[in-house]
Amino acid sequence: MVKSSTDSIWSRPMGRRRIADVLRKGWMPAMVAALAFAAPQLVSAQEVASAQTDSTKSMDQWKACLDGAAPSTQNVAPGSVTQATGQPIVLDADPHTDEIVFDFDDDVDNADIEAFARQHGLQVRLNSTYSDAANIFVARVDEGAVPYIKDCLAQKAPAGLIEAAEENINYAAFGSETADDTAPNDPLYQFQWNFKQVGAESAWKVSTGRDVTVAVIDTGVAMENAPDRGITRPKDLDGTEGVAGYDFVDDDDFAWDGHGHGTHVAGTIAQTTNNEYGVAGLAYNAKIMPLRVLNSRGFGQVSDIADAVRFAADNDAQVINMSLGGPLPSLVLSRAIKYAYNKGVTIVAAAGNGGKRAPSYPAAYDGVIAVAATQFDKNTTFYSQWGKYVDIAAPGGNTRVDQNGDGRPDGVMQQTLKNGATDEHDFVLYMGTSMASPHVAAGAALIISQGVTHPDQVEEVLQDTADDSLRDRYDDEKEFRERYGAGLMQADEAAQSAATTQGTWRFAGGLFLALLALVGVRRKDILGVAGGMKPSVIITSVVTASGLFFLPMLIGDGGCFGGVVSALSHPLAELDLALFGPGAHQNPLLASFLIPLLAVGLLGGHDKIKYVASGLALGMAGFLLTESVLLTSDVQWIPGMNVLDRVWLGFNGLVSFAIGYFSLKRV
Repeated sequence: MVKSSTDSIWSRPMGRRRIADVLRKGWMPAMVAALAFAAPQLVSAQEVASAQTDSTKSMDQWKACLDGAAPSTQNVAPGSVTQATGQPIVLDADPHTDEIVFDFDDDVDNADIEAFARQHGLQVRLNSTYSDAANIFVARVDEGAVPYIKDCLAQKAPAGLIEAAEENINYAAFGSETADDTAPNDPLYQFQWNFKQVGAESAWKVSTGRDVTVAVIDTGVAMENAPDRGITRPKDLDGTEGVAGYDFVDDDDFAWDGHGHGTHVAGTIAQTTNNEYGVAGLAYNAKIMPLRVLNSRGFGQVSDIADAVRFAADNDAQVINMSLGGPLPSLVLSRAIKYAYNKGVTIVAAAGNGGKRAPSYPAAYDGVIAVAATQFDKNTTFYSQWGKYVDIAAPGGNTRVDQNGDGRPDGVMQQTLKNGATDEHDFVLYMGTSMASPHVAAGAALIISQGVTHPDQVEEVLQDTADDSLRDRYDDEKEFRERYGAGLMQADEAAQSAATTQGTWRFAGGLFLALLALVGVRRKDILGVAGGMKPSVIITSVVTASGLFFLPMLIGDGGCFGGVVSALSHPLAELDLALFGPGAHQNPLLASFLIPLLAVGLLGGHDKIKYVASGLALGMAGFLLTESVLLTSDVQWIPGMNVLDRVWLGFNGLVSFAIGYFSLKRV
């Protein structure tokens, strides 16, 4: 198979190196890591009976490769245990075979990889269509053979060829336990105590997550109808906008849900709202990208999850939600997460349902917001895992209690598949950190739609505005932090902070620079400014710098005029948000001195609007200089997400101020 010529120049170097080139580097062992994944169901008898492998070598031959030595890492899943919820954790779904996943050097041709593998007794294959750029290959092997194969090939492979090799076990959906098989089929927002806990109604006055794409990496989402396959979309998703996703389990474009978990998660994020039916979604104007990585029993392989993370990053998702995980890390998945983070994606994951102090992956990776679960009384739940990796808490529910006395267990209610049937739907109560994670993903969408798109800044806003009053329930600050992270997410405070903090600083920057320029030119000539400070310069400057950032708090960005309100609330340099959505933000041409130069060049000679042109240039300077400090967004096309962005913004801000100042001076 030949590599595509359309690979991003930012994600990989130009050109190809063949294995012959890599051979010159010498020999070194491949990087390895063990995985384990929780799954609530056992595999079918048909799968157990299938023991075909992609290896031409027997288990004894792989052992012989090590000359009797024990493998360096025993990453064979130790069987089944039980988690705090009483559900089984199946760490090894197939007792007859295992699967090994390889992350090969990105620049090696597929044909050379396959030839190398055949030479050493393996028939490898790309994990999916979307594995090509990252060179993720898998092979099915004898039960228990993975550690021996890994160490054997580490000895025989050219240095740098194998970047990671590990057992391809399963991650599972966290929290698919239901309290009741049926639920009322009438307007049910009154039972969504979880949204009230995070301040949803106040948040909607500021933001509804307009145009933000959230990738739901899960069991799929029932976003599309397929009558020929017996698949229908739940009625309460009819008004929810979806974007193209992928099914990494079946390797096709139709990311259906055969379980219900993913559809429930997607509902928390963006269930159709204000339609006089069913329940609400927290970021109901966001878009859902369905990515199916878990099968109809709720578990799936880490290679598919890693592929889905890369797919989301490459297809303009701004947020990724992963309500899944397992107790051990994966190098393949961690590399994919780093790739997505470096592309500016905010990644959210469930903290795990083990009910103990222990990390869960992918939640525990750097660059991932790990979410613990709370119940109605705001205590963290009996099943929620804790540790220093936890970043924030959100409602996950507890279907074993009815603390609010509404006659129903205190689970999180959304419309999803009924008992896993693809053509029947109901409003079902789930509990789990799976349910907490999408609250935070939706909260991130509310922030991002305000123009704060840098993943570090999104996390900072979420944490800075979280409710930490619950620390009083703990004698030890460390225990509170391990249980709640920064605290219980408050969507309303987060949305308001995203709008007002940056808006206030930009307003102040635009005002200060306008006054500075006017005072500077007055010392030499009152220039027609003699009668005052030219309000048109000041007004244009502050509006250009900050937009009408207060408008959503007065009107809201929902309803038929929501798009107009959202556009007017942003600075001129963020026009790309209104035109193309958060996926195209921040365009470096808009965030430059180009607009001030054009404005002054085209309008500076007109008596009635020359001051407006000068004010626009000074306002752009106010935006660019304050943004060089705040850095709420990653500037597109510029490598990295920090120093070079700040240099670009600062330089263009100073040039914009010079254009505005000298245009006033010559008036």
